[in-house]
Amino acid sequence: MMTISADELKERIMTGREYALIDVRTEGAFAKAHLLFAVSVPLDRLELKFDRLVPRLDTPIVLCDDGSQLSEQAAERLNGFGYSRIEVLEGGIQGWRESGYEIFSGINVPSKAFGEFVEKEYGTPRLTAAEIKTMIDAGEKIVILDSRPMKEFRRMNIPGALCCPGAELVYRVTDAAIDPDTMVIVNCAGRTRSIIGCQSLINAGVPNRVAALKDGTMGWHLAGFTLEHGQSRTAPPVSEKGLQQAREMAEEVGNRAGVRRIQASELSELINQARERSLFLLDVRSPEEFENGHLLGSCSAPGGQLVQATDEYVGVRNARLVLIDDTGVRATMTASWLLQMGWEEVYVLEGGLEDAQIEKGPGQRRILGLEKVHPPKVSAEQLHTMNTEKRALVLDLANSLEFREGHIPGARRASRLELVSVLEGLKDDREIVLCSADGTLATLSAVEAANAGETRLNVLEGGTEAWHKAGLTLEEGDEPGAGELEDDVWYRPYERTDAVEDAMKAYLSWEVALVEQIKRDKTTRFRSFDF
Repeated sequence: MMTISADELKERIMTGREYALIDVRTEGAFAKAHLLFAVSVPLDRLELKFDRLVPRLDTPIVLCDDGSQLSEQAAERLNGFGYSRIEVLEGGIQGWRESGYEIFSGINVPSKAFGEFVEKEYGTPRLTAAEIKTMIDAGEKIVILDSRPMKEFRRMNIPGALCCPGAELVYRVTDAAIDPDTMVIVNCAGRTRSIIGCQSLINAGVPNRVAALKDGTMGWHLAGFTLEHGQSRTAPPVSEKGLQQAREMAEEVGNRAGVRRIQASELSELINQARERSLFLLDVRSPEEFENGHLLGSCSAPGGQLVQATDEYVGVRNARLVLIDDTGVRATMTASWLLQMGWEEVYVLEGGLEDAQIEKGPGQRRILGLEKVHPPKVSAEQLHTMNTEKRALVLDLANSLEFREGHIPGARRASRLELVSVLEGLKDDREIVLCSADGTLATLSAVEAANAGETRLNVLEGGTEAWHKAGLTLEEGDEPGAGELEDDVWYRPYERTDAVEDAMKAYLSWEVALVEQIKRDKTTRFRSFDF
């Protein structure tokens, strides 16, 4: 097994060459302590995520853990899938710490730290929850644009706010705030998307006064104000006038930021070079627009989320990024931020989807090793009958948060990494049915169980999603005996069941402190432009 020292990895990070730094522990363990540019890919879900995050087989890959030998297991598995340049970080995160380098907590840290950098560098205006509540109560002309995706918006929103995710802001602001005297407030759950969204509008030169809601919906809650739940209001569709103005504003931002545009022929050349240079084709429109038709080979990466959580879409530092949309507005605005984040090769596809090879649906998703796996399966209806007759024991491979949000009645939660030992300890004569969100993780796990000698094993075809689509009831809540917060996943403050306010305060303080921590780390290349 090839290894790399902390000093050697530090040097590699500073060179600007391609590499993938992958932390294979659970998300919960990762969130407690990790390297700044590490990407979380838990070993139990490696096959589900790796091809999308690291598409080139000879990408230099560094795996890290906490000394638990997970990296060695991951390396063996990846070698079997054809990845050829894998090293393990000597001493894991502890070795990195002992070498005198910074350790970070939380998730999406480079993006979060960048948001704090932006606020400090540009002096992004902000208003407190109390100040905005006073404006609302006084009947002032304001519009509140929530820069989060609809799923997050439905969970909680500022009363009267409109859902307008990240890159949609410049695209839709003219139609959302027709009167230039209307004050525009941008919010998210915490800080990053509020700051980036607000500064996007300012950089674009909108005529309206603009401010970010300090600390987002968490700040609103901590101020003692009521949030709405279950809403689905959106910013209005883009008019012809709104589109024209958005294009003009985005073009000006792109010119000042040095956004590079490429033609379809140049994209073809980049695709031809993708075996030697990692390439990510990122469609920054809404997920709904993506499913209705997208460039073959691209993946959905809504612009605001791409800036907010870049490491969830791109697992290779210093890779080439090509951004795609239908008008150029969202791609250009997103590119302007990625360039400031330190990504050097960022391009916007000129003409977007014009004259392109289009496919519909969720896009291509390659699951490593799945083509070799064919366990016996049962349908949702069959499992329902088996459950009714008490002939089935369902083991759900969801993480603790997914399990809490909905699982098959009577199911027990099991970790893929511990599945074999769980099965060995079972004293139950019922048929065992493995379940996961869409059945994929359960399918992969079934092979490991079968190799360990388990013969009474089936997989729920289509997983929990198929059960729900069949009109069958899901249970909510934790498994009896589960700890308050399990270590398998990172819980956002508002996903906790106790000490929510304390967690919110701690989270917001953590975000603010990141800007000083990245200064100590000295590996970021954040920059600002004169807009």
